[in-house]
Amino acid sequence: MVQNNIDVLLETAARIGWILFAIYVLTVFLMAVRQAGWVPGVIRLFSFRVLLPLLLVLGVQLLSLAIVFVIPQQVGIVVSVVSPDGIRPQPLRSGLHWIIPLLETEALYPTYWQTYTMSSTPGEGNRVGDDSIRARTSDGQEVSMDCSVIYKIDEEQAVTIHVDWQERYSEDFVRPVVRAIVRRLVSGYSAREVNSVRRKDLEAALGQVLTQEFGDKGLVLDQFLLRDITFTPEYSNAIENKQIALEGKEQTVYEADQMENLADGRARSIEREAQGLARAIQIEAEAQANALSLIGKSLSENRDLITYEYVQKLSPNIRVMLVPSTSPLILSIPDMDAMNDVASTTSISSTVPMTATVTSP
Repeated sequence: MVQNNIDVLLETAARIGWILFAIYVLTVFLMAVRQAGWVPGVIRLFSFRVLLPLLLVLGVQLLSLAIVFVIPQQVGIVVSVVSPDGIRPQPLRSGLHWIIPLLETEALYPTYWQTYTMSSTPGEGNRVGDDSIRARTSDGQEVSMDCSVIYKIDEEQAVTIHVDWQERYSEDFVRPVVRAIVRRLVSGYSAREVNSVRRKDLEAALGQVLTQEFGDKGLVLDQFLLRDITFTPEYSNAIENKQIALEGKEQTVYEADQMENLADGRARSIEREAQGLARAIQIEAEAQANALSLIGKSLSENRDLITYEYVQKLSPNIRVMLVPSTSPLILSIPDMDAMNDVASTTSISSTVPMTATVTSP
């Protein structure tokens, strides 16, 4: 990482100073040789005119070696000749620090979150090509898993990282540990469980174990992401065929339930119609019974009512009729004048009482 800070500027200034000093010394030497020969030229190199620029350049160089500026996204480790363990026990936090030139050197490590991805898709993982993790489930099925881990260096344990792994912690620790633990935990699950809701349990278990493993080595795990799980083509086809059969069975059961529901609905409809019809018949029968009861009561109170109703129902063409009181026969007399003639020429026995009813046309 290129850093535009004071120690880099001092190092650049020191390099430029050495280049200018070399040009200056060469110029002084050649001029002395040309004027007085080789021996005076060599003696001129140890003169004050040469030693003073040398001291200035050495001062700038030592100053660049003594100053260490740590940016906020980094932590510094100081390897020291004067320290008992060869390294300072405390890391350098962000800011400006001093070290002993030539006796101590610094190593900087990032403290921001890093992501290491192992994927079968080219261009997604940290390595080119298929870098997915192949594992076997408890029932012997082979699965390929794409995963990512998000982690960072624990500032308090940066010294441990430097001692154990240096810059190799990503490839030499993170990668092999993740692959080994994924294979180990997947072996405790069946293929069906890995492909079901227990996938979340597997992901949580992997995150928990990796957090412990990373913590022991000076790394902080933020997340373990199980990106994708791929089964062999044979197993995938078997799962697909089983799913199709299951969906067909569910469809058949659904259709049977629908037919049963329709039959139940039709039966309930017929039952309601029958109940409604029976109720209507009952109401009609009760109405007729009540009507007959009223008619019987009216007849018992007025016996001539039936005769009145009988006459009311006769044809409107009948103007006069004679009804014997002892006979239900109806005698139609269509012409009123003829009736008068008959009445004047014929005597009707008083022993047969008659009832005459005259209606207007």
